Amino acid sequence: MSKILFTNTQVKKLSKNKWIKNITNKGITYTDEFKYKLVKECENYKKFPQDVFRECGIDPEVVGEKRISNSAYRWRKQLNSIGKITDTRKGSSGRPLERELSDKEKLKRAEAKIKLLEAENELLKKNELIEMGILTDIKSISNLKQ
Repeated sequence: MSKILFTNTQVKKLSKNKWIKNITNKGITYTDEFKYKLVKECENYKKFPQDVFRECGIDPEVVGEKRISNSAYRWRKQLNSIGKITDTRKGSSGRPLERELSDKEKLKRAEAKIKLLEAENELLKKNELIEMGILTDIKSISNLKQ
């Protein structure tokens, strides 16, 4: 996330722009159409990303040149690698899910939790052996699992 914070006036003005899906004081989300437009128009260095922003009524001075160049790079990279541009922030905010998990998702989470608990348990066993004086060096600890 950028260190640039938008003022309430800037938020109000930018929220009226058809190329902006959502904007808060901390972040900005562009429409998918805008992302594809920017990547297409900047292909083969026909235009600079700042020029596309200006043409679409988004002031590069307000958004910040670093934020623009990072976004353009990220969108271009996504389009070239996976063939589409997706919002990578979705689902990774740490907020609890409001929908019901599928059986497959529940199983995957349970397996991850088991793996974590097994690793934790192994660490506690090794720690106990060290405290008892049975294990003295790191090499014997790493060989213990084998």
